[in-house]
Amino acid sequence: MSVLKQSSNRPSTNQHVYDQPFFKSLIRRSLNYLSAGYPVHYTGPSGIGKTTLAIHVAKQRNKPVTLLSGNKDLTNDDLIGAYKGYSRKKLNDNFVRTVQKIEENVTEDWVSGHLYEAVKHGHTLVYDEFTRSSPETNNLFLSVLEEKILPLYGSKSKDSHVRVHPDFRVIFTSNPAEYIGVYDTQDALMDRMISIPLNAMSLEAEVAVVMERTKMKQKKAEAIVRFVREVKKSMDEKEDFLSLRASIMIADIAEKTSVRVDGKDEAFQNLCLDMTYFSVLSMTKDEEKAREIILDHCKKV
Repeated sequence: MSVLKQSSNRPSTNQHVYDQPFFKSLIRRSLNYLSAGYPVHYTGPSGIGKTTLAIHVAKQRNKPVTLLSGNKDLTNDDLIGAYKGYSRKKLNDNFVRTVQKIEENVTEDWVSGHLYEAVKHGHTLVYDEFTRSSPETNNLFLSVLEEKILPLYGSKSKDSHVRVHPDFRVIFTSNPAEYIGVYDTQDALMDRMISIPLNAMSLEAEVAVVMERTKMKQKKAEAIVRFVREVKKSMDEKEDFLSLRASIMIADIAEKTSVRVDGKDEAFQNLCLDMTYFSVLSMTKDEEKAREIILDHCKKV
């Protein structure tokens, strides 16, 4: 479990990214939904910045933030807690020289789970990639969101449940259902959250993210984002097969290796090919066509 705390009141280095109209509107809406008591769910392809955005929004509530990452091995013990290990106390009383009294106590140690701590103390929980956890594990959230209680079944606790703190809120993130390692989410849970897709970011927002992540100048960052967008448009598939991460990686490598962002530059052409060829080939199934599509759009940069 990670509990994130605001270390200072100074604005973060990526504050200008979230000043973009796309993000300002999304953040304002998200905070309104959370204040009204509804969980928010950001969904979109890998690399688009869901987790960073979720943490940023969570911090705006000025409450402790708990980060939980979904995975197939996550269990109720991880979320609720469990008795793990033992504590042993031994008292050797020899106050009277001729009498020796020995007392020994062995007790189980309770270790609180991630969800238990967040629910009890009113944290904002960022549940990252929650669809990578099994639906059986995520069933706990149905009671938390609907009945406002966290059942403690299977924990050997004397209490049957713990009441949800009034300040407790949840922000979920997930990849699309077709990603490997992702479970289908039960409708009952999805119906209780407000899902906001992040796969339709504006050009200005994508450029701002690339600039913040790589420290690249706006003109060059925009050229790279436009290149990736044009390659995506050239595919008839509706599937968003190239994420914002492709733009970030191209820009980052270009900056770190002094590759000129110029479509006539062979090094830049090779960089664009290496970053996008496999994805385009998976759609076209034609090696020559894949290279032609990429280089055609690259040379326009």
